[in-house]
Amino acid sequence: MNGVNGGVNGHSELGLERGCWTIGLINAQFKYLTAETFGFKINANGASLKKKQIWTLEPSGDGDTICLRSHLDKYLAVDTFGNVTCDNGEKDVGSKFEISISPSGGRWALRNVARGYFLGAGSDKLSCTAKAPGDAELWTVHLAARPQVTLRSIGRKRFAHLSEGQDEIHVDANVPWGEDTLFTLEFRDDKYAVHSCNNRYLHREGKLVSTCGRDCLFSAEYHGGFLALRDSAGYYLSPIGSKAILKSRSQSVTKDELFSLEDSPPQASFVASLNARYVSVKQGVDVTANQDEVSDDERFQLEYDQSTKRWYIRTMKDRYWTLETGGGIQANGDKRSSNALFDLAWQTDGSVAFRANNGKYVGTKRSGHLYANCDTVEDTCKYFFYLINRPILVLKCEQGFVGYKSASSNKLECNKATYETILVERGEKGIVYFKGQNGKYWHSDGESVTADTDTPEGFYLELRDPTRICIKGVNGEYLQANKNGTFRLGDNDFETATKWEY
Repeated sequence: MNGVNGGVNGHSELGLERGCWTIGLINAQFKYLTAETFGFKINANGASLKKKQIWTLEPSGDGDTICLRSHLDKYLAVDTFGNVTCDNGEKDVGSKFEISISPSGGRWALRNVARGYFLGAGSDKLSCTAKAPGDAELWTVHLAARPQVTLRSIGRKRFAHLSEGQDEIHVDANVPWGEDTLFTLEFRDDKYAVHSCNNRYLHREGKLVSTCGRDCLFSAEYHGGFLALRDSAGYYLSPIGSKAILKSRSQSVTKDELFSLEDSPPQASFVASLNARYVSVKQGVDVTANQDEVSDDERFQLEYDQSTKRWYIRTMKDRYWTLETGGGIQANGDKRSSNALFDLAWQTDGSVAFRANNGKYVGTKRSGHLYANCDTVEDTCKYFFYLINRPILVLKCEQGFVGYKSASSNKLECNKATYETILVERGEKGIVYFKGQNGKYWHSDGESVTADTDTPEGFYLELRDPTRICIKGVNGEYLQANKNGTFRLGDNDFETATKWEY
């Protein structure tokens, strides 16, 4: 497949190189390509996308060809006799494949470069003997990385965001700031829908609509490390015109039709417990709790430092909260320093306290200014946390995604191969409410969680690392995943509580 070389998947915390994707491959029998844990055996028997079914697609370093690496860090390859193997930790001539796209349906064919034949899946084993791709040699691609991403246009070098009228997607944002730049790629019927933060779907003609139909579904194509999305009529999404409206137009792929999927780091707003005002940098460099509403000046990006397990807090103007001499907090750091690192200390009442590099907690003065001068967490040191760029949440744990037990059930389970999108409503003092797409709120009865009530139940979100949160009920108990797929409020200790990927 011809494309533009290079590319970035953007999922930096997964340790992926430039141009790499994590994917599942589904054959014509709706089974996943699987690398078994023992004996380096491979088959196409996987029923759902779990660890053994995840593959890293990476550039081979030789033109537009790619390699597929298993969860055991071994490469899928074809030997001189046509046998398909997956036991070599190094790329070699037999591990390079070319991708071509089926004209109907957008499925992929993988042609082994050394053999010249296409990779197929029979009932019991893989083969590479077909000179042309038939049904057995066509694969549906299931993107395995976290589904909530920002979309960056390669041609425009800009990010997609929800339009002011909330009825289109425009690709003209310089930085992906706030919830309107976050999109969920929903895997439906072997294709993808683009789901916006106002709970609408992108139609191929460029409008956002309330229900997801055939014209809202797109095939995912890999072009040199980048993503192209093709609609049911064979046209590709691209930004069109002076407003850069995202819609289908071209039947060929250039830079204009290519996107990189980039992770959306957590962005938050903080309300000071002392005066119930939002923390802001609207007035300049001083970080001050003095605003009644949230604009870009009250939104902060939280960037994790792996070595210290602390956080940098960044403003939209690319400045970082920094501890100044005398204890004041100012947003004037133009590069990361130890004085720009803060501990997040989560409190039992759902609030968070910031501990600065001087070992002191940050407190709010009567003027609203923030100073790191408190030895213990007093009321002035408490801030209520809102994860503002996740108005729609997708949750995952070790067992799988959070979704409904069945199509007719309101009971939620956490071992699903596909995810349910969860609406997040903001309450007072850091409380959030979760609502299902059925319009009903989450309810925990001590044994399970259902989406079946008109009365909202409150939860707190606690950010534990760049990709995981703890979820705590207002009773102080954490949402806990069980091996059988059920989850419920139970444990009071965050150390043993489930850390949910979000």
